[in-house]
Amino acid sequence: MSVAAVRLGTLRNLEVPPMNVIMLLYPRLTQLDLTGPFEVLARFPELKLHLVAKTVDPVADGSGLRLLPTATFQSAPQPNILFVPGGPGQIDLMDDAQTLDFLRLQASGATYVTSVCTGSLVLAAAGLLTGYRATSHWLSLNQLAFFGATPVQERVVEDGNRITGAGVTSGIDFALTLCARLFGEDRARQVQLGMEYDPRPPFVGGSPRSADPTLLADFTNRASEFQQRREAVAKAAAERLRA
Repeated sequence: MSVAAVRLGTLRNLEVPPMNVIMLLYPRLTQLDLTGPFEVLARFPELKLHLVAKTVDPVADGSGLRLLPTATFQSAPQPNILFVPGGPGQIDLMDDAQTLDFLRLQASGATYVTSVCTGSLVLAAAGLLTGYRATSHWLSLNQLAFFGATPVQERVVEDGNRITGAGVTSGIDFALTLCARLFGEDRARQVQLGMEYDPRPPFVGGSPRSADPTLLADFTNRASEFQQRREAVAKAAAERLRA
């Protein structure tokens, strides 16, 4: 064997293994909470993405889109990055002992613990945001305080190794922020450019801070019944956490 071949083999043996990203799947999640970050993270070869659910059966999101897990709670590797998306199914996870125990176990060895939208409430129910600044969808942001977290109305909030994104579309911002921290701003900018992520929404008013007050009141009123249920579940989960 030539000296060059020996050197090449040595270099390959010294290659850094990919970082494992555990992305939680559960029934009635909001798929864009998941697929927005997935699209960003998948563009970094240093990351190995795992879609993890209780079983390998397809998981239907809140609108019926079916997603296929690649690992189960039992087969998932220890993650470098733990990620939880939000969605209406988040309510059922707040007292799902199996899922909360899985998240606690995975978070114990993770470098980063992260979420988008109401995924932060699931992390909070597992006791993983107590004492941290965090964000969530604006409708549910206040509920983080039930768990001893500090709600912050920003698109992405970083506090130590906790990185949380606000509602749905902020998942892309979250993932770019995370990857800039991991691989440098230049590479994150390259991915942003490649995705042509340069939002110019057709209407002003995509957040409560910019929405027309009448539109905001109408939307909030229509969501109130579900939000009352979500808040009641969050309060109960917070009580269990304190017990």
